[in-house]
Amino acid sequence: MPVSSPAPVLPVGAHTIATSSSGNSPSHPHIDAQPLGQLENPPNLPPPQTQNLSVPPPRVHQMTTRSMNKIFKPKQVNSVSKHPLPQTIEPTSVSQAISQPQWREAMSTELTALMKHGTWDLVPSPSNCNPVGCKWVFRVKRKADGSVDRFKARLVAKGYNQRPGLDYKETFSPVVKPATIRTIMTIAVMNGWELRQMDVNNAFLNGELTETIYMMQPSGFKDLSKPTHVCRLRKAIYGLKQAPRAWYTALKNAILQLGFHTSKADSSLFIYSQGSIISYFLVYVDDLVITGNNSTFVASIIKQLGAKFSLKDMGLLHFFLGIEVVPTQAGLFLSQHKYVRDLLSKTNMSAAKDVSTPLSTSQSLKLVDGTAPVDSSDFRRIIGSVQYLSLTRPDISFAVNKLSQFMHKPTQTHWIATKRLLRYLKQTIFHSIQISKSGLPLLTTFSDADWAGNVDDRTSTSAYISFLGSTPISWSSKKQRAVARSFTEAEYRALANAASETMWLQNLLKELGFPLKTAPQLLCDNLGATHLSFNPVNHSRMKHIQIDLHFVRDLVQQGCLQVRHVHTQDQLADLLTKPLSRQRTKLLSNKIGLADGSPILRGRIKEDCVDCVDQVNSKTKHI
Repeated sequence: MPVSSPAPVLPVGAHTIATSSSGNSPSHPHIDAQPLGQLENPPNLPPPQTQNLSVPPPRVHQMTTRSMNKIFKPKQVNSVSKHPLPQTIEPTSVSQAISQPQWREAMSTELTALMKHGTWDLVPSPSNCNPVGCKWVFRVKRKADGSVDRFKARLVAKGYNQRPGLDYKETFSPVVKPATIRTIMTIAVMNGWELRQMDVNNAFLNGELTETIYMMQPSGFKDLSKPTHVCRLRKAIYGLKQAPRAWYTALKNAILQLGFHTSKADSSLFIYSQGSIISYFLVYVDDLVITGNNSTFVASIIKQLGAKFSLKDMGLLHFFLGIEVVPTQAGLFLSQHKYVRDLLSKTNMSAAKDVSTPLSTSQSLKLVDGTAPVDSSDFRRIIGSVQYLSLTRPDISFAVNKLSQFMHKPTQTHWIATKRLLRYLKQTIFHSIQISKSGLPLLTTFSDADWAGNVDDRTSTSAYISFLGSTPISWSSKKQRAVARSFTEAEYRALANAASETMWLQNLLKELGFPLKTAPQLLCDNLGATHLSFNPVNHSRMKHIQIDLHFVRDLVQQGCLQVRHVHTQDQLADLLTKPLSRQRTKLLSNKIGLADGSPILRGRIKEDCVDCVDQVNSKTKHI
């Protein structure tokens, strides 16, 4: 009996319609072509079959493929197309800038400032000189509310063409530490002092050069009568390797002439203490903050500096290094909600679903997780952005530290974890550090460690958070360099790092004229590490960490430090060592001084929006 060939597999709802032909005829009779809807019980037609799309097609060759062995290539996720960054309005070339009046005016203002400072002399090009190039950089400077402040054009030298040892020597220039900024703010709030802010226009042009450097003439402003001449620089123009150091030296000399002295704890902090007058001066490149117990003296310092530099007095401190400083009845709020809002907008996460924790407690991130790699450039950009955000958000320190370990080769799992962090920031966008007026001037540090929490190399995570009164002034979450052989060893290494930071803060407060009446407390939730700080127990198991042992133990014996045990439930640094549950995250965030500033900040946003609308309307009427 002949065996008929199997009927072909068709999609759902399709029917096989055959036509008669000579020779090999189909197994069913000929049917005239007509619409399928007009067919009623077609004779001898096989019933329609449904194709199972999950089953691979039958083999028609002898080749072994990946799909046959159930090996499927993961879907590539391109984060650039998935989360495109919005285009900015800054021009990218001189021709674009010249075509717009606001940028032409900004370029003319910059060139006028360069000529006023005597930045260069136009000279014939020496035969053996190596002139560096220059370029225009355009930026829109914005206020704290996001509105346009001014259009800024900057002529910068291409310092990457400089030769070390010939065109430059020393390049290091210090900036004030974040912990110093928070400490000064806390002292000012506790004592009711005003915080004043200043900005230096064309700051780097005040620095003197000691090397002979030639630069090409700027595009768009070349001297047509001397087209082959070059600029012999006299001032440290932006972009030169030594420009920040030259400016810092000039500013430092000017501040020292006013009676200040440089702090030993932070070289960008200057202290004035003569008689009953106390004043502190903070320097972060060209952003300056001054405070003190005598407002008349502070005003005189600003006036004297304004006579030497092109200084802009911005009044009371309100926006510093991207951090909004909001005065309240209880003290100050340090908020970066504008920064978070811009970050969510750039990553297209403004409409994402909120989450209550930075990282998931049910997932351990590791280097190789079997998922597809993603674009590392966007991943690094976002991690760098949230790393800057941790200046006022200690609750995300561990998440930032953990995700930073995968920047060289991020995968889709790491990208999803990064998006979760952004979703957490969306929910807690108004969370801010609260600097309180109340509270005793006591220095307390919580130290904690997560033993062997890294699944790749089994290293531990050290963390600490220091408080001056009830205000957090310093914190850190860091991966330990060596593998700890026990929980006590990991905790003691974290204890040594926390002790080092606590001693630095104690010396800083002593320099500021606020010595502590009692030794600072260092709180740890591990009894073994606490006992090690008093006496050499478990000596045979701790031979390889003798430096840490002697460092902490000597501080305790000298009475410079008090190491105390704290219950794990009261360990505030636990937030900086591992992912926690929603309830635990919320509880510890409140205890470390993070407060929801939405009632205050949302009101300020509405006021700023009204001001922005008024400014736009006034400009429209003027146009």
